[in-house]
Amino acid sequence: MIRPRWGRRNWSLMEKLKVKKITSLEKVFPFSEPTGEGMEDVLTALKGETVSFQMAYHWGGNRKGRAQIQATSPVKEHVMVRSVGLVPCEYPTHIAADDDYLTREPGLYPDLLREVQPWGVELISGQWKSLWVDLDTDGLEAGDYQIRVDMVVEGTVQGSVVVIVQVLPMRLSKMPVPHTEWLHTDCLANYYDVEVFSEKYWQIVENFVRTAVKRKCNMLLTPVFTPPLDTEVGGQRRTVQLVDVTVTTDGYQFGFDRFERWVEMCRRCGIRYYEISHLFSQWGAAMAPKIMGNKDGKQIQLFGWDTDATGAEYGEFLHQFLIAFKAELEKMDISKVTYFHVSDEPNESQFESYKAAKELMEKDLEGYEMIDALSDYSFYEKGVVSQPVCALDHIQPFLEKRPEKLWGYYCTAQYLDVSNRFIVQPGYRTRILGAQMYKYQLNGFLHWGYNFYNAEHSIFPIDPYRCTDAAGAFPSGDPFLVYPGKDGNPEESIRMMLMDEAMSDLCAMKCLEELAGRDAVMKCIEPEGREKVEFKSYPRSISYLTGMRKRINQEIAKYCR
Repeated sequence: MIRPRWGRRNWSLMEKLKVKKITSLEKVFPFSEPTGEGMEDVLTALKGETVSFQMAYHWGGNRKGRAQIQATSPVKEHVMVRSVGLVPCEYPTHIAADDDYLTREPGLYPDLLREVQPWGVELISGQWKSLWVDLDTDGLEAGDYQIRVDMVVEGTVQGSVVVIVQVLPMRLSKMPVPHTEWLHTDCLANYYDVEVFSEKYWQIVENFVRTAVKRKCNMLLTPVFTPPLDTEVGGQRRTVQLVDVTVTTDGYQFGFDRFERWVEMCRRCGIRYYEISHLFSQWGAAMAPKIMGNKDGKQIQLFGWDTDATGAEYGEFLHQFLIAFKAELEKMDISKVTYFHVSDEPNESQFESYKAAKELMEKDLEGYEMIDALSDYSFYEKGVVSQPVCALDHIQPFLEKRPEKLWGYYCTAQYLDVSNRFIVQPGYRTRILGAQMYKYQLNGFLHWGYNFYNAEHSIFPIDPYRCTDAAGAFPSGDPFLVYPGKDGNPEESIRMMLMDEAMSDLCAMKCLEELAGRDAVMKCIEPEGREKVEFKSYPRSISYLTGMRKRINQEIAKYCR
């Protein structure tokens, strides 16, 4: 059989490859040309932030092609080009989704950001794809930096985009409030098949923490005991308990060597706040978490699903632990930046059990910060919770009678109107969070899924490259922001970068506030005659967000002269 020779003699390569410069907010689906909305030739940034854009491309050849990627810049070492990969979304959204979704149909959709290999990227006949381009401005002086990205097909440049990034002589402010994305270390141990607390385990965990910090997570869920999160009743997740427990004749003895190693890791990575894993079971605090300990020379489970949360035995254990742990926090000099959890997402029917559990803790935790994700206003109204972490679709009552400190969160249940980060939601719906947090002066943001690689309730592990929805439980993208790449290094997603942009917006707003006051910032967020930014109602366009950030940077630039 003689195969046809597909080359330049058959048709013009220039006619086969089409490229388009687009923003980071636009998601490129294979069978539709991106609009290019909001994209400009010159982008502005503050020192210390990552600026992203995309190079969309379409291959019109009858057969697959291949293009090598060449990035040229005077600061090439600060430029990273990644390919945007399609991932399976079998459950893209709940059936009751609103109209602000890119699709509701199952399929393969853009999310995974993967390093471009030396042999380049595949050109798939008749499909649109994109390259993700980052400029990391950390370490750069103020100035204009050109970035050129070429696609080389059969030795010839057949498509190019050029962007200039103008770095202003002002450094991006640090995250003004805590931001946590829950790290599930048992999922890392399971996926990479390593022993918990082995040297390989510690290195993998640190790799994932460093990436989180780079993308403006500054608080870390700390598993003093194995977190009782998304676990079926009676089920167990792999033990990742940092604190050693020994049963003695006088009660309990605690060892903190692994906890201290954890804190030192956090310090190396840039973590500022410590979020202690929940000391009672999820959804109501009825039981104790799984706690392992040494008794009579044997490692056994001391507490768990069969332990009454408010019983005398667990109450005494908790008292002894908290006394010892507070001394440890003082020793490590982190007591002022440590937050405690009671139980995750209690509802009104669980009010009394939550209240009883809270009272057990707070008698030993006077002066410490305590937070929990909940949405029922009665918990705050009745004084049980002083610092609520409220779902964004239930936050209005909390705004009307504002607690001194109020956090926000979203998850699978926040699928109507409010911001979220499902794979099939438009990019602006994720990035708007920064403006919302600033306007309403939220004191922190929490999400449960940095790397949850399990089916719902942790019944079995999943491969996140094949399953993005916790086995059909949550809209694709809700369970995790990063993929478990080779050699224990995470691979980022579009959604991770959009969250980073949202938090960069927040930091830039705080920077402008310090220079010109809050009113100046609000005029950039809500220009006269434009739609207001609220949690359920906000401008739904790429152009609004790119324009908003441009206005903020322009105002900051006035103070740089």
